[in-house]
Amino acid sequence: MSALVTFDINCRQCGRLAHFLDEVKAKHPSYFCKPVPAFGDADARLVIVGLAPGMHGANQTGRPFTGDYAGVLLYETLYKYGFATRPQSVSADDGLQLINCRISNAVKCLPPDNKPLPAEITTCNQFISAELKLLAPGSIILALGNVAHLAVLKSFGLKLKDYKFGHAARHTLPNGLVLYDSYHCSRYNTQTRRLTEAMFHDVFAEISDELKKKFV
Repeated sequence: MSALVTFDINCRQCGRLAHFLDEVKAKHPSYFCKPVPAFGDADARLVIVGLAPGMHGANQTGRPFTGDYAGVLLYETLYKYGFATRPQSVSADDGLQLINCRISNAVKCLPPDNKPLPAEITTCNQFISAELKLLAPGSIILALGNVAHLAVLKSFGLKLKDYKFGHAARHTLPNGLVLYDSYHCSRYNTQTRRLTEAMFHDVFAEISDELKKKFV
């Protein structure tokens, strides 16, 4: 067992986020309103890193990308490429399981307006950093959006100038891990067609092919 602390459900290190969660909990008593843990296979070869829990998604259900619009395309795609047992994720107890895949977030708590402050991203990086450092060599990380991309780089002490974010970009990291990038599957990105289903599927097709060549 590693001594690294990969998650703390009672973390309140970011005062603004902790206070905001208290306010949301008062308005929505049934909501999870805590730091949201990663979901999926503990020994996964693919880890997907998102930005942060959504107000009526993961912050409500307690499971990443579950219950909100952003999760629709993600879970449908995971199912299509064999990483999930079901194409829809509606609640934390719906029986859906991930296969060789885990989903986490750069920031574990719901931020106001879906925008964590730089200091909050930095404070929370200790958790995603510890989680990613447990990955076996050759594993793949998929960053959904630039904030997630930067969080991954920070986890390993890498510089942005050497690993620039770009949709469908692939980066081989010094530690033997591979980082893929995709635009975030948010409502805004999909409705404006910045990210299409085909674009998202293409990224997962490449990841799936690479994992099969490495580990099957």
